[in-house]
Amino acid sequence: MIQPHQRILSILAVSALALGLAACGKKDDQTAGQQLDSAVARTEQAASDAQLRAEEAAKSAGTRIEEGAARMGEAASNAASSALDVAGDATTTAEIKAELVKDSELSALQINVDTQGGTVTLNGTAPSDTAKARAEDIAKAVKGVVAVNNLLTVQPQ
Repeated sequence: MIQPHQRILSILAVSALALGLAACGKKDDQTAGQQLDSAVARTEQAASDAQLRAEEAAKSAGTRIEEGAARMGEAASNAASSALDVAGDATTTAEIKAELVKDSELSALQINVDTQGGTVTLNGTAPSDTAKARAEDIAKAVKGVVAVNNLLTVQPQ
C-alpha cells in the first residue's frame, strides 16, 4: 500500500514532468541563451522606463513644492508686513495721544485718534480753531504720519 505522502510526491513528480514536456514541446526558434538575453533586455528597458517615470515624478513634485513654498513665503511676508503696519499704526496713535495729553488746552479724552496706513484721522471736539490746528500739527509731527484728516469740531468750553 502506498503511503499518503508518497502518493502526493508521485503526483507532484508527474505534474512537474508534464509541465517540463509541455515547455519542451513549444516551437521556439530562440536558444536558451537568446531567451535569457531577451528577458534581460526587457527587464533593463522596464527598469529604464521606471527610472524615467520616477525622475519625471520627482521633478514635478519638486516644482510643486517650490511653487507652494514660494506662495507660503509670500503669504508669510504679507502677513508679517501687515502685522508690522498694524503695530506701526498703533504706535503712531499712542504717540499722538501722548502728545495731546501734554497740551493744556486740548483734551485727549475728547479727541479720537485713528491711524491706518500712516493716515491719521482726528475726531471729536477742540475748544478753538487754534487748538484744532495745533492738534493737527501735533499729529503731523509724529514719525510715520503721511496725512492727517482733521475732522475736529470747534466747541468753546
